[in-house]
Amino acid sequence: MNKRSQSRSAARLAAVQALYQHEMEGTPVAKLIHEFHMHRIGATIEDAEYADADVEFFDDIVKGTLARSAEIDAAIVARLASGWSMERLDRTMKAILRAGSYELMARSDVPIGAVVSEYVDVAKAFFDAREAGFANGLLDAIGKNVRKSA
Repeated sequence: MNKRSQSRSAARLAAVQALYQHEMEGTPVAKLIHEFHMHRIGATIEDAEYADADVEFFDDIVKGTLARSAEIDAAIVARLASGWSMERLDRTMKAILRAGSYELMARSDVPIGAVVSEYVDVAKAFFDAREAGFANGLLDAIGKNVRKSA
């Protein structure tokens, strides 16, 4: 993996963490972004080294996901099985699906397969294969739908 790919992967993981924090604590966006820039991205915390991330890419995912949350959540809900709602999803999974969906909707410069693969990798860091497969199927369906006219 080249340096640009690594920094984008790190940005995606950090964005998922930031979106999770935002949902849990309601941290205002500007404060959240600042906290990640100053204390998380590229830092060492409790012997865990956080990779340097593409900060502009991180900012775009976090700000864009939050700005388009209603549209993103509607796209996710449309692909959930009958009887499922956003409220039933684990908060980490919601953050993964939201960030991935935003990237599929707004970042046509990144191929669908790359977006899906990256967020499946993030899902694998938190969940087992079943949940990672769920993220894969849902993000793939959203990607095909939002980019069908592209």
